[in-house]
Amino acid sequence: MREETIRLYLEQWNQNLFSLETYRQAQKHWDAIAKPIHGLGILEEIIAKIAGLTANVDVSFNKKCVLVFCADNGIVEEGVTQTDSSVTAIVAANMANGTASINRMAKAANTEVKVIDVGIRDQVKSDRILARTIRRGTRNFLKEPAMTKEEALEAIKIGMEAVRQCKKEGYQIIATGEMGIGNTTTSSALISAYLGIHPEKLTGRGAGLSDAGLEKKKTVIVQALKKYGWMDQKIEDGETAFRVLCEVGGLDIAALAGVFLAGAIEQIPIVIDGVISAAAALTAYRLCPYSVNAMIASHSSKEQAQQAVMEELGLAPILYGNLALGEGTGAVLLFPMLDMALEVYRENATFEQTKIAAYQNYERDKP
Repeated sequence: MREETIRLYLEQWNQNLFSLETYRQAQKHWDAIAKPIHGLGILEEIIAKIAGLTANVDVSFNKKCVLVFCADNGIVEEGVTQTDSSVTAIVAANMANGTASINRMAKAANTEVKVIDVGIRDQVKSDRILARTIRRGTRNFLKEPAMTKEEALEAIKIGMEAVRQCKKEGYQIIATGEMGIGNTTTSSALISAYLGIHPEKLTGRGAGLSDAGLEKKKTVIVQALKKYGWMDQKIEDGETAFRVLCEVGGLDIAALAGVFLAGAIEQIPIVIDGVISAAAALTAYRLCPYSVNAMIASHSSKEQAQQAVMEELGLAPILYGNLALGEGTGAVLLFPMLDMALEVYRENATFEQTKIAAYQNYERDKP
């Protein structure tokens, strides 16, 4: 693939459709509601941000879904996980059958689950899984690049198309989910490269590695980053970031990056889940900084790499539950809170209606 092709795609994605005027209107509406200024904290900011993203002060998300992208990772060959790749297909099948953790939680949050296969090693036969398989798992990135440029770009496009389809079907907010044994290794490698932070400081235990397993995981990531020349460099330009994605990333992360890109273009808010979707969000941000306009942070997982991503993106997670489940469960946890905040935003009486003197927003009204 010619580098010019990637450059053209970057230009296509680089759109800023965020309405600052609508965002400020939403902030003023919050201030007019009969409650203390900033009484709902970050929740108020999220609703205002969604208003700005959609260019509509009348925020609504009655129809919600979580997009779960499933793929395997060749790096599992290096012994960086507690289980083998067969688990990916098993859990994907459970999600399709409605029996996984994300299904139970999504049901409680009135959210639909959509499972998409972009690279599961073992074929899963189910009419409830959207088959978009690019290849049966990535290559072992310690030996060779995980994906070709064509494969990575195809995964991004699949993620973008999934968002476009959701918009056609009337979904107003989307949570991100994933399933793929080994994807905390790919995520830590990407985040270390993008932020220029040593893997020792960012790499966690994933689904539960022993001390020896964790050290092995860190060593593998360090070796890979040295192999491709990305140790201790902060990568910020889009073309280089795409190259790193191909070398040490995953098909699920590439597809999720497409989801975040399309969120900004299609003006649909996208909720970040754990460290894997955080790595995808950072990838999208490197490809197109405006994509952050569509990103909503849900929780801070116990993977330290995610906290570093949130700081880089300037996002503030609401939930601090030491979560490590994945599948989109942390993102879906945020939905009931947003529903309650939106009820206040849309239905509460204003100071004028209650004939109470309005609070002054001294911070916003500074000269």
